[in-house]
Amino acid sequence: MYLNFSNYLSDPATFSMEGIVFFFRDTMSVVYIIGLFVGCIIFRCIYIFYDNGLTYVELRERCVFGNFVLTRILHYTRGIKHYTTLEIIWTLVPAAILLIIAVPSFSLLYFLEEFIEPQLILKVEGHQWYWHYNLKGSSEFLPNIDESLDSYLIPSDNLKLGQLRLLEVDNRLILPTNTHIQVVSTSVDVIHSWSVPSLGIKLDSCPGRLNESMLYLRYEGTFYGQCSEICGMNHAFMPIVINAISKDNFILLNKL
Repeated sequence: MYLNFSNYLSDPATFSMEGIVFFFRDTMSVVYIIGLFVGCIIFRCIYIFYDNGLTYVELRERCVFGNFVLTRILHYTRGIKHYTTLEIIWTLVPAAILLIIAVPSFSLLYFLEEFIEPQLILKVEGHQWYWHYNLKGSSEFLPNIDESLDSYLIPSDNLKLGQLRLLEVDNRLILPTNTHIQVVSTSVDVIHSWSVPSLGIKLDSCPGRLNESMLYLRYEGTFYGQCSEICGMNHAFMPIVINAISKDNFILLNKL
């Protein structure tokens, strides 16, 4: 069983989620550097200018502290309204940072939208307030699979020892690992959202519309999710539980 109670991102079970985690870490590294730089500038300004009663000589002596960033701040601020070089720098540097972030961002977006010929098709229907699943095989490896199931929340009074409150369902969705799975999502009433953080998927389920994504589970485990769209008064009671098993066990299970 795979459980993750961390406040950080869930451990990735798919390549998509792995890419999201890496991109998040790289982006936050840039944010930390910017925050440190801005914090130093703010601290320096507070240290220099916190007392308006300082004389010019005392203020100039204080400017020596931390003067490696803004070497002549007094000179630049005495009656000068524009400083072209500084304005160019603080325009180009943020633009360069955005470009550095944009390149891997677009690469990740294209990767998440990549379509591969599926071996298994999973249709997800959102209802008020439960999930309906339909599994169909679409290749020579999984040819005779055609099953449907409804997945309801197990009430707290009916939970067994070890089951999670508000996350356990009566019928878990069983999917094979190392298999290209096409997920097609829709709804029969209001807008829902099929979201499983460990799989890096958040697929809106809209009435009269089909949204799709691809899944490729890397290892076996149990993964939890919930509807992430406010779909009504029982919105909080639409959990998702996926059991990932090996492809051989999945084929054997469906032959029994």
